[in-house]
Amino acid sequence: MKWPRASGILAHPTSFPGRFAIGDLGPGAYAFLDFLAAAKQHIWQVLPLGPTGYGDSPYALLSAFAGNPMLVSPEALLDEHLLAPGDLDDAPAFDPAKVDFGTVIPWKMALLHRSHLRFQANGSPALRDEYQAFCEGQRAWLDDYALFAALKAHYGGAPWADWPRPYALREPAAMDDAHATLADEIDFHRYAQFLFFRQWASIRAAAHDRNILIMGDLAIFVAHDSADVWAHRDLFFLDENGRPMVVAGVPPDYFSKTGQRWGNPIYRWDVLARDGYGWWIDRVRQALQLEDILRLDHFRGFLANWEIPGDAKTAVAGRWVPGPGEKLFAAIREALGDVPFVAEDLGVITPDVVALRKRLKFPGMRVLQFAFSADTSNQFLPHNFTRNTVVYTGTHDNDTTQGWYDSLTRAQQHNARAYLHSDGKHIVWDMIRSAEASVARIAILPLQDALELGSSARMNYPSKPANNWAWRSPPELLTPPVAAHLAELATLYGRDEDSHKSPST
Repeated sequence: MKWPRASGILAHPTSFPGRFAIGDLGPGAYAFLDFLAAAKQHIWQVLPLGPTGYGDSPYALLSAFAGNPMLVSPEALLDEHLLAPGDLDDAPAFDPAKVDFGTVIPWKMALLHRSHLRFQANGSPALRDEYQAFCEGQRAWLDDYALFAALKAHYGGAPWADWPRPYALREPAAMDDAHATLADEIDFHRYAQFLFFRQWASIRAAAHDRNILIMGDLAIFVAHDSADVWAHRDLFFLDENGRPMVVAGVPPDYFSKTGQRWGNPIYRWDVLARDGYGWWIDRVRQALQLEDILRLDHFRGFLANWEIPGDAKTAVAGRWVPGPGEKLFAAIREALGDVPFVAEDLGVITPDVVALRKRLKFPGMRVLQFAFSADTSNQFLPHNFTRNTVVYTGTHDNDTTQGWYDSLTRAQQHNARAYLHSDGKHIVWDMIRSAEASVARIAILPLQDALELGSSARMNYPSKPANNWAWRSPPELLTPPVAAHLAELATLYGRDEDSHKSPST
């Protein structure tokens, strides 16, 4: 598999500027693509694009297949006469600096309902045909998701395991009743997905027109409160009431004495294997409709994952259990060909995980914020990289690079400055230069680092259960001088050559 030597920027669409409280697939997204093109950045990395549940995390989705309706652009709906001009007049005075999920979700859902009514009354024959073709083409997951979303709204947003038992366990009579009584709400959720996929297709085409590839993020686990688990209970370790018998996490380490209890249900890999890993193949196929490169979050979990009893409060009582290993990826390759996967191999990685990644020839990840210890053999130092690597200044789970540097001890700051041959005045750009100059095939930096922002612009604090994912980019910071600086580095270090080619070619 040939990978381009390229650089890119990590920015989730919710972070784009715009007037409607949350970044979306409208003018702000196209302006960002123009910024990337001017900066000679050929990869745009996004977080998972699905509908978020409790906590607003893109890593706790209501579906591994659906798109997030919050990303639908009101301006685009207005342009296509799927909203009336007056429909946007009641938009609240949203905070432009951050996403207020509690305010924007009910407002935007009401707006999308308004658009659905308009489509039902006035949709053109061509658009109706397009909608029907979408529903038919996506039926394998869309029908279950739309029914799940309609029932979830009907029961006030409660997790599916708390619904009345016949609906939680999908008893046939209950499903027939739901289809009859919630028919319009089910159709609404199909319509909202139609809007998302239609707008995303335009965004992706615009990216490709600018020689930009999109890197997506495929989390290994799915949320318990999701259409995936509700519709496929046999694929997970659940009890007779649909609640997890065991959940995922990571063991105690120097970050946490009690480990991390994520709460995701564990796959029954033996059941998946008997079906040839069909659900996973479908999931990857769906992701490739949206993105060109897929980052596998928590790659080590495919070899073994930390299994915690479902009733345990912490991760201490867990144990390592085997994952599918190479068999899963062989099945994916047989069905879909060579998929451009990047392995997120951060954290405590054992030699067998390294060996698996190398056998599969997946690029691994290196993060410069982890590099500057006194140990010159530190794998995150650029002189220890291999070409089959994706280097980051930081990720969505880290502080911004400026915030990271400001939090270091004097000795740690000295180590970073010495390695980077920096006076520390523009440490962020010195870090970016080091990433760009490295042998790593791909260099990615969060948008916050390109803008030299401090800790207030951080996207996620993994130890905080709430108030994450809300950062939005001030539009005035995406300036031609910033783009020119990035373009200069991309040209200087050979990251603007043949970057328009897919890594699978």
